[in-house]
Amino acid sequence: MSHTQARVPLQARNVSFSWEGTPLHWVPGDPFTSHTINVLHLLLPAGERWFVHVYKQVLPYIRDERLRADVLGFIGQEAMHSQAHDEVLPHLRELGLDPTPYTAQVDWFFEKLLGDRTLPPGRPRRWWLMERVALIAAIEHYTAFLGNWVLGAEALDRHGADPTMLDLLRWHGAEEVEHRSVAFELFMHLDGGYRRRVRTWATAFTALVFLWQRGTRFFMANDPALVDGKASFKDLYVRGRRGLLPSTGDMLRSVPRYLRRDYHPSQEGDTEQAVAYLASSPAAIAAEKRAA
Repeated sequence: MSHTQARVPLQARNVSFSWEGTPLHWVPGDPFTSHTINVLHLLLPAGERWFVHVYKQVLPYIRDERLRADVLGFIGQEAMHSQAHDEVLPHLRELGLDPTPYTAQVDWFFEKLLGDRTLPPGRPRRWWLMERVALIAAIEHYTAFLGNWVLGAEALDRHGADPTMLDLLRWHGAEEVEHRSVAFELFMHLDGGYRRRVRTWATAFTALVFLWQRGTRFFMANDPALVDGKASFKDLYVRGRRGLLPSTGDMLRSVPRYLRRDYHPSQEGDTEQAVAYLASSPAAIAAEKRAA
């Protein structure tokens, strides 16, 4: 598939999902795949609220009106993503899995470790703001990668994955592909330093791997339907080979792409594919009808 990006106006779609019929193992017979992806519901609400918080601080520094409009659209979409995944958590509790111990750690990571700091005005305060802008650009590289993957993950359909969960994931993934260039272009507009890009990529990648494996292990260990549930790298590798999760090879190949000096997010994913899914997504169609 060609990797193209046509610029489209970014809009927040006020979607909603009904979770009553979605089982805990929404990929039938595969708790590991279900829980590896379920980690999104624990990571994303806090992370995307943090994105929005940082970008509201950045708005006064943006000198390009088109980029400013994109950032405002990005803020609206990310706020909606956070809300949509947050609404899955009460359903998980109803199914006997309380995510609070893990979400408390994620909240600490974004709100305390990466939160605002008491710094003197001027260069120190701007330095910390630019560090976080660069971190968001690195994280968005992986959200675009995952969004592009889930749009084409036909193995999930073949395995009978819950259609409501797939719609949530693909609606979210399509919007990540749709706005995949905003965070990087904002970083390049405000700073663009290559050393900062590499340094913050290393921080973001390490944090994502740590938090994701920790979240998967948490789910497997606390799943009321499993006895001594465990997660391993072999499980991840095997599911990647089957197309149920991103393959380890594809994930590793995404690293040097971001670190290339001529990198641009338009090289990841396809806007036309994303827009086509948003035009057919049950949740997005329902949101459009409500808005009309």
